[in-house]
Amino acid sequence: MTFADFPVLITQPMMPLIMEGVESRFPSVRLFEQADRSAFLASEGPRFKGLVTGQAVASDAILIGRLPNLQIISSFGVGYDLVDAHAAAARGITVTNTPDVLTDEVADLALGLLIATTRRLPQADTFIRQGRWLKGNFPLSDTLRGKTMGILGLGRIGKAVATRAEAFGLKLAYHGRTQQPDVPYPFFASLLEMAKVVDILMVIAPGGASTKAIVNRAVLEALGPHGTLINVARGSLVDEPVMVEMLASGALGAAGLDVFEDEPRVPEALFGLENVVLLPHVGSASVYTRNQMGQLVVDNVIAIAEGRAPLTPVPETPWIG
Repeated sequence: MTFADFPVLITQPMMPLIMEGVESRFPSVRLFEQADRSAFLASEGPRFKGLVTGQAVASDAILIGRLPNLQIISSFGVGYDLVDAHAAAARGITVTNTPDVLTDEVADLALGLLIATTRRLPQADTFIRQGRWLKGNFPLSDTLRGKTMGILGLGRIGKAVATRAEAFGLKLAYHGRTQQPDVPYPFFASLLEMAKVVDILMVIAPGGASTKAIVNRAVLEALGPHGTLINVARGSLVDEPVMVEMLASGALGAAGLDVFEDEPRVPEALFGLENVVLLPHVGSASVYTRNQMGQLVVDNVIAIAEGRAPLTPVPETPWIG
């Protein structure tokens, strides 16, 4: 099926499934290949009804304003902090993301990263590869036994993380904007107060201005030299320079990090630290899950082009019909 009357603009290089899925159905233009993007948008912007984007290019009010006939912004990823959903809502534009299909994958990764950080699995691997086992045993590690984990952001993924953590015997608490009904874990209205009583802080809240550096010095100091920070959300949620300083000094016990403030640039000061496990933002990066996410990007555009409800509109832009 093709949609000749529904041109789509693609902001950045996307996975082949998305590129082929969109370009085989819709008249499409790759904005990232335009030599003069501003001039192109000035002359051609009014013809586009769909915008496909990800987390590399901001779909802000300025870009949205250059697309006066836009009907949908289909964003790859569960986080959509680079999409100005409020500006889209004011224009009646639907914004979609790709939730649910990555929930289990990210939750699995979060627990794997926690275990790797606590039991120092990458360090143990390096210990063998460097031939150091021949000279003595690997040092004893920390444990999850008897620990309490505080979850910052008890959304879909946060709940999936909690379910897995319970299976490992962890006690749980959570902090979010509001207390949720029918949730059995203790709720803390203050992140700082939660950090004072937990051993592990699991960060899985949305990014954006409202959560920028919410894990600040006071929170990290409360977590302390025996505490562990795990971040699988956005690097922006943590005051990164303070975190690096505290990890280097021992003021913060350990950290497992899948995300960073200025990806793919990672603070080099982290590279030599033995109390850190670093991953290159691979929370949802399995072939299966990324294909599911990519198909959802395409399917949301198809739904709007056909006049149907989108599959996964974000809360700021609910489908009205």
